[in-house]
Amino acid sequence: MTESSNTTETSDISDDANDEDGGPERQQWSHGVEFLMSCIAMSVGLGNIWRFPYTAFRNGGGAFLIPYIVVLFLIGKPLYYIEMSIGQFVSGGPIKAWSLSPALKGIGYGQTFATVLVLSYYCSLMALTAFYFVNSFAADLPWSTCAEEWDMCFDSKKTEDSVNASTNYTDRKSSSELYFYKYVLNEPDSIEDGIGIPDWRLTLCLLFSWITVFLVIIRGVKSSGKAAYFLALFPYVIMIALLVRGATLPGAGKGILFFIEPQWEELLNPQVWYNAVTQAFFSLNICFGTLIMYSSYNEFNHNVYRDAMIVTTLDTCTSLLAGCTIFSILGNLMYELGTDDIQSVVQGGTGLAFVSYPDAITKFDVVPQLFAVLFFLMLYTLGVGSAVALVGAVNTIICDSFPSVKYWVVATSSCIFGFLVGLVYVTPGGQYVLTLVDFYGANFTVFILGTIEMIGIAWVYGVDNLAEDLEFMLGKKLGIYWRLCWGFITPVLMLVILVYSIAIMQPETYHDEPFPTSAYGAGWFLLAFGVLQLPLWGLFVIFKKRDGSLLEAIKSAFQHSELWRPMNNKTYKEWKEFKETRRRELELIMRDETLWQKVVRKVTGNSPLRSRVTQSGDAPDKF
Repeated sequence: MTESSNTTETSDISDDANDEDGGPERQQWSHGVEFLMSCIAMSVGLGNIWRFPYTAFRNGGGAFLIPYIVVLFLIGKPLYYIEMSIGQFVSGGPIKAWSLSPALKGIGYGQTFATVLVLSYYCSLMALTAFYFVNSFAADLPWSTCAEEWDMCFDSKKTEDSVNASTNYTDRKSSSELYFYKYVLNEPDSIEDGIGIPDWRLTLCLLFSWITVFLVIIRGVKSSGKAAYFLALFPYVIMIALLVRGATLPGAGKGILFFIEPQWEELLNPQVWYNAVTQAFFSLNICFGTLIMYSSYNEFNHNVYRDAMIVTTLDTCTSLLAGCTIFSILGNLMYELGTDDIQSVVQGGTGLAFVSYPDAITKFDVVPQLFAVLFFLMLYTLGVGSAVALVGAVNTIICDSFPSVKYWVVATSSCIFGFLVGLVYVTPGGQYVLTLVDFYGANFTVFILGTIEMIGIAWVYGVDNLAEDLEFMLGKKLGIYWRLCWGFITPVLMLVILVYSIAIMQPETYHDEPFPTSAYGAGWFLLAFGVLQLPLWGLFVIFKKRDGSLLEAIKSAFQHSELWRPMNNKTYKEWKEFKETRRRELELIMRDETLWQKVVRKVTGNSPLRSRVTQSGDAPDKF
């Protein structure tokens, strides 16, 4: 771990470029609450509604909560807090934040690439939600009955046949399932012959989704901050209403029991723990650069510690609330079908949102259209909150790199580009492409870079250095919990889980069918392009510093960057004085401390010798 005695290089950002005590102008949140609401709207997204309930159900039910909460405290919260902190410290986006060491700059570029890939398909999911939302106003829900051309189909709508437990549904599919795959997606059996052309109906919905995002981000955080109040709070109103309705339906209790009843034997299954990590990792939206982007618009001394604890806790509670809501209604579906097999009514991912849940709604006796409208409006609102953060991260990177370009120009260009790329996902084969991009280009890439991110912070820049920076920024020392997590537990756990995930990795499938070889090739290309940003940028930096020996060039590449500094020049000078004071104190402490005292200092951040040093007059007064 790097000692805090390592000094930060002098910045080449001239004070003459700005006034003596100021710095480059940058937007800020109008109020700290806007930042908190924006983080809630970003982290609480579609994954909480359709990924967490199904993942928990498939991995031990209530027993899954144990590894999930453990992982939340050992990986989720530490990563969330650290990303909030570094964005606020440098007042810059992911590229600037990961310039803390020149060799680590590739992490920022790799995460940006993954963010662009996620953004390319995220609005297509919103388009599907918008399509269902509009069709929910029909007198009869269009997915409630079979179309004439659908073979082996049975109506989702409650009929005399559907309530007859003896009715044979073997090898038959519900109208809700066929409506989604045959009518909405018009999905082919394979993409061997191509993915087809964009569907005009979904294209209009995609355009509407991007226009919504554009209107929210047009003025940067000035406009998105105001919208965040609605985007963060409104989904909870609908979710609670749906939970109240679901809990009063026949069979709801049985459905919730399937969700929360623990299967204790699953705790010994390493796959369950791996799934808990991936769920916590992607539910919180960490390592995509969005947290760094949002916190970069804070005041330098904003209390991000408080906000990180609030959002991570609320995200978990929301996942549990969503699980109870979804499974209460699926329990009613089981009751209506006269089956005790939960597997027959639940699907994962988009199938849960666009097949299982709509199937259950059609059997409501009272205004099923109302609950369909509320559900898809909630999904759309959640989608907007996350999409705004993803677009904002990309826009911030561009604006940081080209500060002379107006924000609205960047926002307009990124939305147009996103819409054009998103047309790929509204083709008949779009869900095939989405599955590949999500697995290879986004999820796996971000997990690898996130592991390297923690290693870079803990063992390259050093926890001692980061602890001093946060103490200067927030005015309080870093606790033992954070030091242990950042310095050892979190990076080691993530490294172990990464190795395990690679060892058990299987080729991705869609509907349990493999992709064509060319599709796997494209997926691996996306993964390689994202991950290789780190070594390529590292080699580039080493090549630029090749004046001396190779060893000296490598060492220089991992030195602290001049870009790692507070943006405000007055604050920067105060920070340098603070670091120098601590450096001199540490030199005196290390001169007399024993091995045990060094261990105590590393773990706690305090030394029994510090008070003696600061009172002796050998060191300057504590800043």
